[in-house]
Amino acid sequence: MAVRVQFENNNEVGVFSKLTNSYCLVAIGGSENFYSIFESELAETIPVVHASIAGCRVIGRMCVGNKNGLLVPNSTMDTELQHLRNSLPDKVRIQRVEERLSALGNVIACNDYVALVHPDLDRETEEILADVLNVEVFRQTIAANVLVGSYCILSNQGGLVHPQTSIQDQDELSSLLQVPLVAGTVNRGSEVIAAGMVVNDWCAFCGMDTTSTELSVIESIFKLNEAHPSAIATNMRASLIERLGVIL
Repeated sequence: MAVRVQFENNNEVGVFSKLTNSYCLVAIGGSENFYSIFESELAETIPVVHASIAGCRVIGRMCVGNKNGLLVPNSTMDTELQHLRNSLPDKVRIQRVEERLSALGNVIACNDYVALVHPDLDRETEEILADVLNVEVFRQTIAANVLVGSYCILSNQGGLVHPQTSIQDQDELSSLLQVPLVAGTVNRGSEVIAAGMVVNDWCAFCGMDTTSTELSVIESIFKLNEAHPSAIATNMRASLIERLGVIL
């Protein structure tokens, strides 16, 4: 399911959080409400960790990760790195990257299998990315924008790209990534999709301004309704079974 949320009156939730299939990072110092919404949806399945990177709260734009690993810029402090290592699952590899384009979240978009990267990304960074995150790497642009990490967001089920991406480009990218893609927006028309939302294979969080039409597109392309039985249905089933047990 897709959930609307705000970080201190800011709808750019993808700037202040990073969500994958094996962990979720949220910026420190935000209102407890922001953290608790992630916690209530995810705590049963993956850890939700308060974090900062290089002393900044814009963690979603500073790092890039998937279920296999997490890459952080070289400016990340030792204490922050240690905190991440202590908090994330053991199988998640964490590595610092010496990269001129240090806002990694803006220049890399990935799921658990493939990554799209800025055409000017260092060759060495590309190799580290392929190794640590265990992905195939492709240099691409999205609707002529080099910041692929900002204008596109991927899960293993699908992807949302900049609204001006042509049908031909969508088809090319879709065959490259092996997931269905759709052009769309978040936060009532914002083109900077990855700043306005985060997603994994069963859950998405979007800014409060996201319209119901945008939400339905997000739930449809990322197959969120199929991914997880809704809590309501599960609870109803459990209570029905209990009641039947009592009657029998």
